[in-house]
Amino acid sequence: MKYILLFLFSVTISSTSAQINLLKKATEKANKLIKGERQLTASEVSKGLVEALIQGSKKSVQLASVKDGFNGNTLIRIPFPEDAKKMKATLIKVGMSNQIIKFENSLNSAAELASKKALNILIRAIKSMSINDAFAILKGNDNAATQYLKKQTSSDLHTEFKPIIKTAIAKVEVTKYWNPLVKRYNALPLTKKVNPDLEEYITAKTIEGLFVLIAQEEKNIRKNPKARVSELLQKVFN
Repeated sequence: MKYILLFLFSVTISSTSAQINLLKKATEKANKLIKGERQLTASEVSKGLVEALIQGSKKSVQLASVKDGFNGNTLIRIPFPEDAKKMKATLIKVGMSNQIIKFENSLNSAAELASKKALNILIRAIKSMSINDAFAILKGNDNAATQYLKKQTSSDLHTEFKPIIKTAIAKVEVTKYWNPLVKRYNALPLTKKVNPDLEEYITAKTIEGLFVLIAQEEKNIRKNPKARVSELLQKVFN
């Protein structure tokens, strides 16, 4: 009887201890949530998202605008124009591979040069973000802020960026490498003449590449605590 009582007593103590620990953990978790809700204001969420996007944009522009920023990055490298793939294949067959490589390099050089001018355009759009947009973005996917920025700015960015691309094309002499390719191809028998809009093509591809890089930076900030370089970013994305 004595041993039975001791056993029941120990079971009761063990069960009570487990319940206390469970209650303690639940209380601690609740306190953390309450504390977090009190600390994270609407203004902080908005400012945190703006800071994250500006940080991502700065780094992305920096990566894109250096030599081989586009040309050396397989994720964003600008290829031969899509609507002239047949032209590329045909020209390779007639021994113009080196000229094609030089032309593709010039496309990417133009994008790298133009990217230097993109940051101010992006920052101006980022700072117009509303508080409601910020909360929706915070709860969204790893690239929610980038997608928002892309949706809100693509049209204006395209309009403002195209003249910059035009200047970059002239500076790196894209047409110097393009015109001989077109002339040679169009002179071949039984070929359909091609002449894609290079300004439009490079503009679209440059903007697309920048957003790819911005999405990478946004994901890094969300997933990697070390990428949250300010107290506000640590608080918002914790």
